[in-house]
Amino acid sequence: MIIDPWGNQKYEYEKLFENFGIEKFSDELWKDFPNPPFFFRRNIVFGHRDFERIKEAIKKKEKWAILTGLMPSGKMHFGHKIVIDQVIYYQSLGADINIAVADIEAYATRGYSLKEAEKIAIEEYILNYIALGLKPCRIYFQSKNEDVKDLAYILAKKANLSQVNAIYGFQGSTNMSHVFAPFIQIGDILHVQLEKYGSLRPTLVPVGVDQDPHIRFCRDIADAHRLYSIVPQNGKVGIFVKVGENVKELLDKAEEAVAGVGKILERKDDYKAIYAEVDNIYKLDFELAKIERNYNEYAFILPSSTYHRFISGLDGNKMSSSRPQYALFLTDEPQEIKKKIWTAKTGGRVTAEEQRKYGGKPEECMIYELFTYGIVESDKELLEIKNKCKKGEMLCGECKKYAYQLIKEFLENLKEKRESARDEIKEYLS
Repeated sequence: MIIDPWGNQKYEYEKLFENFGIEKFSDELWKDFPNPPFFFRRNIVFGHRDFERIKEAIKKKEKWAILTGLMPSGKMHFGHKIVIDQVIYYQSLGADINIAVADIEAYATRGYSLKEAEKIAIEEYILNYIALGLKPCRIYFQSKNEDVKDLAYILAKKANLSQVNAIYGFQGSTNMSHVFAPFIQIGDILHVQLEKYGSLRPTLVPVGVDQDPHIRFCRDIADAHRLYSIVPQNGKVGIFVKVGENVKELLDKAEEAVAGVGKILERKDDYKAIYAEVDNIYKLDFELAKIERNYNEYAFILPSSTYHRFISGLDGNKMSSSRPQYALFLTDEPQEIKKKIWTAKTGGRVTAEEQRKYGGKPEECMIYELFTYGIVESDKELLEIKNKCKKGEMLCGECKKYAYQLIKEFLENLKEKRESARDEIKEYLS
């Protein structure tokens, strides 16, 4: 099974846990956070890799970063909004926000010029981000950041074509700019840990599951550049030196690192290994990464990630800019919104009489799904809508009318904020 980051495939989310090692995003990971947002409460964020590391940084008020990106290849719709909703929330928890404008990727995979990509990024995304509530942070263009491009080239030495093809399914006809685009993404994700941009720190990348190939590839490449590897073994850990030089020195320093988080059980120089009991494996990894930086400036903490469910288009398939009649854009006018909502797929019965008699199916309704993605803020109200639908007490026409009212009000308010955001945009662009 291959996930295509540039496609429009639909996903059976349960299979992703088994096939790709994504972990379930349980309530335990977020229930202690202040004002838990709808995307946690409603299981829209459903999976993760190493989010425990981020949770610990938040809890201890330590430095951590967000790296996310935007693809400037079309209009911003409600499916894109879920990413910035998360970023804004994490910003309130103390994250250092970094947003990459993927103009190189848009050029390589979608055919946009860098100039076209810049215009789309500003008009369709960045202005909306500010209007939605994003505070001043760092937004940059891939094409204008030499550190990202240099890092992509340097780290690419640890990858080969077979590995890239296995992850992405590239063919002989794939252009080489497209093939190199994932390496630029690696540069994006990891450069925030360079000394110039904040040094070593946990980094979270919140994405839709279609972007998981980039996360897996980045973690593999980051791991390949590490001098140490940590292998959990039956409640203990093995710490191994992966290089042939400075082995004794690296083991000595690893012993010092272990002393701060646990105790040494055994050291085997012949195996380049230390076996230990540790209280906090993430703290140990951080200390080892700091040691590595004295020998290797490209030692990085593996990035963490979360995965959110895609909002459906109004016909029940994935919402996409390439299918504008089924997408709700943040710049749509009221009449456009009304027309789209009135033609949306619902879980209602054929007639009003059948609806009142048998009830509707909100789990199959695109309007109800819109409500769950933050259009209706109150969980109590959302449950009331669901129950009324199931009992036949609310008809599809009523639901659509209410959705139109809420979305119209939201977009009118956003439009006003978007215009005032033009005066602030220089605070964000690096």
